[in-house]
Amino acid sequence: MDDGVTQPPAPVVLAIRGESLPELYRQHRLTLVRLGMLLLGDKAAAEDAVQDVFTDMWRKRLLPSTPGAALAYLRRAVVNRVRSQQRRTALARKKVPLADPSAPGPSDVVELSEEHRSVLAALDTLPHRQREVLVLRYYCDLSVAAAADALGIHEGTVKSQAARGIATLRGLLTEEEV
Repeated sequence: MDDGVTQPPAPVVLAIRGESLPELYRQHRLTLVRLGMLLLGDKAAAEDAVQDVFTDMWRKRLLPSTPGAALAYLRRAVVNRVRSQQRRTALARKKVPLADPSAPGPSDVVELSEEHRSVLAALDTLPHRQREVLVLRYYCDLSVAAAADALGIHEGTVKSQAARGIATLRGLLTEEEV
């Protein structure tokens, strides 16, 4: 019976062999937000990046063809989104000075031990690429190949950036002890 009221369309659920997009979101959102937070140093920006990745997947109807590829795809998409946000932030800083440089960082949001705060502070001083490599390799516990895939770089670059980052962190953390 047509009473002039249109019914909303039935929801479309994207799925990969039993894994729907909402399931992927529930399973991996927190891990991806932590990844983004460690790379950006800002929880809200990390949450936005992850949300944007899932929104893009939904809007474009994109899903990797196999369940195992979904997490790798999401990880790489989050890293790319974080890089884009960092570029935009760097451009904005050139145009407008920061309003409050004493804003709380990730270590202020979460109660951490003094040792963890030292590591996070030292991690913040690293160049972006070294920070990305160390977070993916040691926080996310990815292999060299998986980290290289997530960052879109060669495995040798992952190894060299990890070695440089660890050496820099060692130097910074031992200076604090002296």
